Amino acid sequence: MKKIIAILSQVILILSIAACSAVATGSGTTSQTAAAAVVVSPLSVEYDREDLNPSADFTASIQLNGDSIIVEGAGAEVNGSSVSITTAGTYNISGALNNGQILVDTQDEGTVNLVLNGATINNATSAPIYVRSADKAVITLADGTQNSVTDGAAYTYDDAAAEEPNAAIFSKDDLTINGGGSLTVTANFNDGITSKDDLKITGGVITVNAVNDGIRGKDMLAVRDGTITVNALGDGLQATNDTEAEKGYILIEGGTLNLNTGMDGIQAETQLTVSGGTLNLFTGGGSAINFELENSAKALRAGVDITISGGVINIDSADDALHSNGSLTIDGGEISISSGDDGIHADATLAIDSGTVNIAKSYEGIESEVITVNGGTIHLVASDDGLNAAGGADGSSVNGRAGENPFAASGNAYIHINGGYIYLDSGGDGVDSNGSIDMTAGTVIANGPTNNGNGPLDYNGTFNISGGYFLAVGSSGMAQNASASSTQYSVLYGFETAQAGGTMIRIENESGEEVLTFTPAKSYQSVVLSSPELKAGSYVLYSGGTSSGASMDGLYSDGAYTAGTQVASFSLSSVVTSVGTVGGFGGGHGGGPGGMPGGGQPPQPQQ
Repeated sequence: MKKIIAILSQVILILSIAACSAVATGSGTTSQTAAAAVVVSPLSVEYDREDLNPSADFTASIQLNGDSIIVEGAGAEVNGSSVSITTAGTYNISGALNNGQILVDTQDEGTVNLVLNGATINNATSAPIYVRSADKAVITLADGTQNSVTDGAAYTYDDAAAEEPNAAIFSKDDLTINGGGSLTVTANFNDGITSKDDLKITGGVITVNAVNDGIRGKDMLAVRDGTITVNALGDGLQATNDTEAEKGYILIEGGTLNLNTGMDGIQAETQLTVSGGTLNLFTGGGSAINFELENSAKALRAGVDITISGGVINIDSADDALHSNGSLTIDGGEISISSGDDGIHADATLAIDSGTVNIAKSYEGIESEVITVNGGTIHLVASDDGLNAAGGADGSSVNGRAGENPFAASGNAYIHINGGYIYLDSGGDGVDSNGSIDMTAGTVIANGPTNNGNGPLDYNGTFNISGGYFLAVGSSGMAQNASASSTQYSVLYGFETAQAGGTMIRIENESGEEVLTFTPAKSYQSVVLSSPELKAGSYVLYSGGTSSGASMDGLYSDGAYTAGTQVASFSLSSVVTSVGTVGGFGGGHGGGPGGMPGGGQPPQPQQ
């Protein structure tokens, strides 16, 4: 007897060969789609020497003494409890400042490096650290030191028209934070750390507590290393440039991010890429929130594209966990999600090429107009649809809870399954396309709905299967089979009455060999199976019994079967066969002829 788990392995091997829905181009990746292609360029950030290795040669030392400041060296001028740095160089800052400011205002080229060496800086009416003008500014947290910056609840603006500065650490120019020390930023007025240009974080232990947003870079925000904790009533990390297509992006390459936010965790106006690091995100009160949201509280959000190629991401979000207004690609990493709304959502295209995705809670599990799965391992639980391909923009649960902003029907909607492993547990449709579905390889196991208003499989166009392993169980009122244009055999069997969850389904071929041994997680009345093991011939269906074989997601391989009750015997003569008692769509769009009720049998995966 051949082993199911081996076929699952073979299917995953095929996905690495059949990259038929993600085509590499010189400018990025084009996702396979029946709608317009979405093309994005990969993100990369260059780091200068001073971004990674700050200078140890001090231009001056700045000693903070409560209400006064002492400067030793050139390039800085004291005015009461404030100091103005007017020349590029490296400045060592230590001590405590009760109510003052470190102001950077240089006109020369070169970097201003502020080394916080055990510094406590407070300002009741403005930004404690304010970079008004500089070619570039770097804040270095000296190894082993503890530093803090705290502002007041009301500001007197330096630039009233622009209402700036408006963050506890505010820079109008490029800003980098590095080093091996710690920094605590307490923002009582607005944001914690803001750069109106590029913002890079390459090291340090940084904690930001903010009444609005935590960390903002206008043109770009990049995190290479460090431990960053943000507690913010607004967004955690932001890139805000919405007027230039090549800017407004965020790149997370490493480090550890712990974000607890009232609104979005990480929000980029254009692209958001995670290639490494550990991200722990808790947004909007988490997935347990069940009331109307006034603001977006997504974990990862981008206006154009989200790409995840590495890292460990743990999300508990009131709103969508991953949300892109354009394209979304997962090509690596380990992602764990609990969401009060969608687990993973893209308005246009969504591709999963590799990586591990575990959605423990969601409304819609994975949703986009076009969904392409080429690889990876996916487990998801959804109170509504598991995989949902539909058209139009989805505002998610903002100004309405989950399900109140549905996608529209779309002829461009499509699901492509070319590899990978997908396990679904859905309260609504298991695999649902408002257009069509193609499956060439991979494994899909769907525990679908228990109510007859939904189906374990639902599509409006065609469902063509030419390879892979597809198993879906659930209610029978809307049950559908694959389309007659398929080239791999499939069978839909409908039971006369609903079967209790945990009741094993066993199918054997005419030689008594195992084709399917599966224990559904919930009550069910229909089963759809398509597998390379299904051939023309006779089969027997049993209900109940036990197996001594190994089980993965309810699917058994090998082992001895202790027979339950023989429910049916049937023959497969057509590529698509529907048998038993099925309601609603019956054999599905284009379903082929079946045997007599009580006949019809599927095959199983092998080694």
